[in-house]
Amino acid sequence: MALYTSLCDLLGIEVPILQGGMAWVATGELAAAVSEAGGLGIIGSGNAPASVLEAEIRKAKELTKKPFGVNIMLLSPFVDEVVDLVCREEVRVVTTGAGNPGKYVDRFKARGTKVIPVVSAVALAKRLERQGVDAMIAEGKEGGGHIGQLTTMVLVPQIVDAVSVPVIAAGGIADGRGVVAALALGAQGVQLGTRFICARECTVHSNYKQMVIKAGDRDTVVTGRSTGHPVRVLHNKLTREFERMEKGGATALELEKFGAGRLAAAVREGDVVNGSVMAGQSAGMIKREETASEIVADLIAGTLRVIGELNDNFIIMR
Repeated sequence: MALYTSLCDLLGIEVPILQGGMAWVATGELAAAVSEAGGLGIIGSGNAPASVLEAEIRKAKELTKKPFGVNIMLLSPFVDEVVDLVCREEVRVVTTGAGNPGKYVDRFKARGTKVIPVVSAVALAKRLERQGVDAMIAEGKEGGGHIGQLTTMVLVPQIVDAVSVPVIAAGGIADGRGVVAALALGAQGVQLGTRFICARECTVHSNYKQMVIKAGDRDTVVTGRSTGHPVRVLHNKLTREFERMEKGGATALELEKFGAGRLAAAVREGDVVNGSVMAGQSAGMIKREETASEIVADLIAGTLRVIGELNDNFIIMR
């Protein structure tokens, strides 16, 4: 048995599982491994210049011939050169965050690149569908990194009802039960970030992985609410200082300056005390490091098992 939806046809993948394009975390190695496992691996561009992203794209192309994507952070100061690079390299799928990709959609579609923005509200979803995007990722606030206001449970069905393009559910999904829930809400696939942090092919520092693995159910907090750009992370000395600064009335500029470089410090240097350890609430469900292939296989097996249990345990009366 297998799990196949219309999203697989759209993206040319074997199973409807996307790996989140996490800045600094989602490298060419990880994206290629997820794509090789049958899903869609995604390289995170973050705020990096195009030269850095180019190296990751080339790396992924060396490691897989299967489709992979690039996540473009639309607030990046290098966004235009990143878009130029993605078009030049003929990346098959682009996901976008932190803004509206409308000005770039025609360029991508002219090259056959599928455009899939992350959305956290119905109004934005409707506007993006009119602009011609191919699908969208409805991401609830359970996810790690930058978040919106609605939970996955209430956001996904409202987006599904509002648009006709395929919807991918994200935020708080880490196993087959989450996949089944997403499908029941009307999604055609899922995107996971936090669980793939603990893939063996993920190049983040071991301290970062171990902090995710050891996390409990209430170990994430949200910082930066006062700036209008809240971020979900695992709590540590950094988050306590953020909280102190916000309560003390620090400006958005002061908070931004204080947080600069903190994610890279955690990912690359392993500073999980003063660094920003971005992770979603699903961190409490992740107990070990596995290969990307093992993660994808477990997600599919778990999904099919839960569907089978539902069929066995519930009788529809007519």
